[in-house]
Amino acid sequence: MDNSLPPADELVLVDRELAQLDTRRSQLLARRAWLIQVLYPPVAAAAPLRPRPPVADSTPRSAQNVLLTLGGTLLTIAAVAFTLVSWGSMGIGARATVLAVVTGAALAAPVALLRKGLVSTAEAVAALGLVLMVLDAYALHRVALSETDGLGYTAVASAVLAAAWTAYGSALSRLRIPLPVAVAAAQLSLPLGVLAAGGGSTAFAWAALLTATADAAVVLWTRPVAVRITAGTAATALGGWALLTGGWLSLVSPWSGAPLLLAGAAVTLYGAWRVPAFAAAASAVAGLAALTAVGGLLRSALPADWAVPGYVLCALALASVWRLGGGAAAGDGVPGPGGNASAAAGGAASHGAGSDPAVPAGAGVRPPRGIRLGLAGAGAGVAALGLVWALPPVAAGLLGPVARTTDVWSGEHAARALTSFPATAVLVLAVALAALATLPRLWARCGALALAWALLTALPVSFELPYAATLALQLVTTAAALWIAVRPGPLTRGLRAVTAPAGHPGAPGTDTPDPHAAPREAGSTTPEAPAAASAPAAAGPAAPPVPGPGTPWAAWAPSRPRAQAPAVEPATALGWTAYVGGLASAVSAVALALDVRGATFAALGVVLALLAGVAVLGTDARRVVSACGAVLAATGLVFAVAAAGDFEDHWTALALLLVPAATAGLGSRAPRPVALAVEITGGAVGVLALGIAASRPAFLALALALSGVIAAATAVRPERRRFASWTAAVLFLLATWVRLAVWDVTTPEAYTLPVTVPALAVGFLRRRRDPEASSWTAYGPGLAVTLLPSLLAAWTDPEWARPLALGVAALVVTLLGARFRLQALLVLGGAVLALDGLHELAPYVVQAVGALPRWLPPALAGLLLLAVGATYEQRLRDARRLRERLARMR
Repeated sequence: MDNSLPPADELVLVDRELAQLDTRRSQLLARRAWLIQVLYPPVAAAAPLRPRPPVADSTPRSAQNVLLTLGGTLLTIAAVAFTLVSWGSMGIGARATVLAVVTGAALAAPVALLRKGLVSTAEAVAALGLVLMVLDAYALHRVALSETDGLGYTAVASAVLAAAWTAYGSALSRLRIPLPVAVAAAQLSLPLGVLAAGGGSTAFAWAALLTATADAAVVLWTRPVAVRITAGTAATALGGWALLTGGWLSLVSPWSGAPLLLAGAAVTLYGAWRVPAFAAAASAVAGLAALTAVGGLLRSALPADWAVPGYVLCALALASVWRLGGGAAAGDGVPGPGGNASAAAGGAASHGAGSDPAVPAGAGVRPPRGIRLGLAGAGAGVAALGLVWALPPVAAGLLGPVARTTDVWSGEHAARALTSFPATAVLVLAVALAALATLPRLWARCGALALAWALLTALPVSFELPYAATLALQLVTTAAALWIAVRPGPLTRGLRAVTAPAGHPGAPGTDTPDPHAAPREAGSTTPEAPAAASAPAAAGPAAPPVPGPGTPWAAWAPSRPRAQAPAVEPATALGWTAYVGGLASAVSAVALALDVRGATFAALGVVLALLAGVAVLGTDARRVVSACGAVLAATGLVFAVAAAGDFEDHWTALALLLVPAATAGLGSRAPRPVALAVEITGGAVGVLALGIAASRPAFLALALALSGVIAAATAVRPERRRFASWTAAVLFLLATWVRLAVWDVTTPEAYTLPVTVPALAVGFLRRRRDPEASSWTAYGPGLAVTLLPSLLAAWTDPEWARPLALGVAALVVTLLGARFRLQALLVLGGAVLALDGLHELAPYVVQAVGALPRWLPPALAGLLLLAVGATYEQRLRDARRLRERLARMR
């Protein structure tokens, strides 16, 4: 062990660390003992001896409630049956007496029950009394007021019952049922009264809105939770119906629906101001209602093509509410110096504007954050729908040229799509672009850039520009977008990237502007309150103090590291946004230019120059993609030249080889990622050229040879040497084979020797560099490529020249293998020599065997087997010795 301290000092350090470990162990043991005491309290010693009582399936109160509910339900069923079935068998006096006595008893009984403390029983009996009052009202209508209108009577009866139940519930405040039931009954009075008076859907919607307004007042100014929940539910249902009706009226009768929608928006907005918990959702509904009302009025006054722009303008105006004021507003929930978040929230809940001294003067007039968020969200949502409506001309301008319906260079132009679409779509795009351009946020700046591209793409479709103007505008759009992709600096003013923990106010996504941009809104983020400060108070019994140096539990508890959010550079985001649009416009411009020959050359030349410029001046992956795109543009130019010159296919193929030749030359000077991508693209173009030349084998051989020359030139570079050299060898070999096939050469050696000679040369060079390399690796493939096909040809060749030449070659190979102790040469050469000799001796063997007696071959075979058996052991020893000798060869 290498110690950097003297032994004495190190001993002191070790003792100190051991003491700290003992202290920490004591702390942990004390904490563990306390946790065990809390989780498993001590049990008396005699407790295990006592039998544990069975666990009850229900509590006494739940059983009581079930019994009371069941009894009240049965009594209610009996009362309904009495009213509906037995009513007709009694006289008027008996009926009145029964109803009065039963109802009065049911309503009076809870008073005595509450005095005795039987609250649940009083609730059940009071519920029965309320049902009996409804039955009384029904019976009264059937007997005494049967000629009155049913809807009108129901409206009046529901109002009377609501008033009576409200008085009853207020007098007996310990009962929880009467007041919510009174609120529910009050919902029917005004809507049914309007229907009884002959009002239509508009009057009914107004009645529903007025009732919902009253419900909202009940929610805001009453205390019982059950009453507030009932009123809130009713207000949501009736108010939603009123707003939906107003939305329908804004389409068919805007001047009737606008007042209803604006009134509903005002009520909803007031409720959002008073209840901060629902401020965002309620204010969003209010904003949508106001937009529907104002937009409907504008639609009725403007031409049909201007309807959507009118809605979008109103929506953007509403979205601008977010930028009202500059300081913290009441209700944002962010305390100033000396204040706290709860005080600010409480002020917002009570008045909607606070008196915190930290709030700047004049900030109280600004709506709270939740309301601004809801209104701005409603405006942004409607504006987004308007943008979706304006996108079809953009899609037509971009994809229309790609969906070609005419021949290339025919001079005819395809019919334009969406010519009847309103031209005001470009106005929507322009207005949204202007709105986003004013926001110092990265997402807004990227959106504005995308909208600018969409506007330029949609202009030819919306205004039906001529062909030349359309093509020129697309090329200008391409140039501008690619220039911004390379130099986005001017668009990044006021933006900066921030790297911060995820969820922190400075993390990406908050788009913190620089000091020269608009001031950041106070209250947009709230500092986290430490959870550990309030945890002990709510956890139950207080924990005993931890022994030790006084370190609190929360201080040495393990903490989780906060993830770091990656920074997004504004230049990168804006550059990629512009680059994608530029590439899309480039493809569309080239497709459009195919209508006319001159336009094709012009568009391809411009696109080639632009992409080459981005490949030289750009950064990151944009350089690689642009370089590949430039290669494709150059390929298109070659095709255009060949088509203009009426080249035949094989001449076009040879011309296309200029592209991989150029990429090979450029690859030697370009950076490695760009060079590799460019060469791969050029290689793909070369494969295309070979495919085109395949129809003419002679030109295919020439194309293969030229491709081999390009690959061989590339192999000079160290980083491409191995792959390019093998590629060149394969291309040269294929060129040779194709040329031999064109010359009708059927001799296999003509195809195999061009492979064998280079392969043996490569093997020889490898053996010189690495003497330990196996002869099978160095010489085996090259020899097998020639010897084996020649052997197959020799067995089927009736002449003597091929077998003789093969035998001589195999003998030479065998002797070389024996001389230089090379296993591959000896085995391959010997095997081929033996098989070639067997082929030559076979006719004579067959002739000799045919001249011998028939019994002689079996006899000779038997003698051979006897001789082999007699010397079996010696033969095995000789075979083993031969195998060992071969194994010692390379």
